[in-house]
Amino acid sequence: MNPKHVVSRRLALGMAALAVAPPEARSQQLEPVDVELALAADGSGSIDDDELRLQRQGYAEALASAEVLAAIRSGIIGAIAVAYVEWGGPQSQHVIADWHRIRDAASARAFGDRLIASPRAARGYNSISAAIDFSVGLIETNGYRGLRRVIDVSGDGPHIGGRPVEAARDEAVAKGIVINALAILRPGGGIAARGGQPLADHYREAVIGGPGAFVEIADESRSFRDAVRRKIVSEIA
Repeated sequence: MNPKHVVSRRLALGMAALAVAPPEARSQQLEPVDVELALAADGSGSIDDDELRLQRQGYAEALASAEVLAAIRSGIIGAIAVAYVEWGGPQSQHVIADWHRIRDAASARAFGDRLIASPRAARGYNSISAAIDFSVGLIETNGYRGLRRVIDVSGDGPHIGGRPVEAARDEAVAKGIVINALAILRPGGGIAARGGQPLADHYREAVIGGPGAFVEIADESRSFRDAVRRKIVSEIA
């Protein structure tokens, strides 16, 4: 047999074996991290360009802060994987900064620079269920294996479009993913659509789930940047 044909056949057999390898074997090829963290931020029509920029800057500064970097270093592996998504209507979820391994100030700043420089993409209104589903897909197809997997939803309004948010939450939690939330309360706002229910309560009842899930609040008494920093420390410490 032609030697080239032998090599080609062996390569094809090897690729076929990899394709049918059990999940345990495939997981060994993934890069280990303490946490896979999908940041799903509100980019809907209720967020103007200035607010969008402040949100991104808040996340970039929080990830590079001394408190967050200390929390990362305290982990078993000493690194986390982060992706940043902005969401709007049911068909508008967008990766703004793709998965990036953060273990020190330099890697945190690199992620933050990419986040701030990316153009706006989301449109429409408040499909939190689609944001959760999209983030689950990102977590399941990335190149990392985290000791914990977390989706971090932030927004200034309730779930509106798409399938029921409780269904998306329950399916994510069944896969071992924790969902936390940040409620952005504006002066005179912070009211969800369900009979005047406070937004933070809406997030507690319908959005968050999994062991230790929590809602953080950003309002007049706590800046967005401070709330984000505190939330991320809680998620990775």
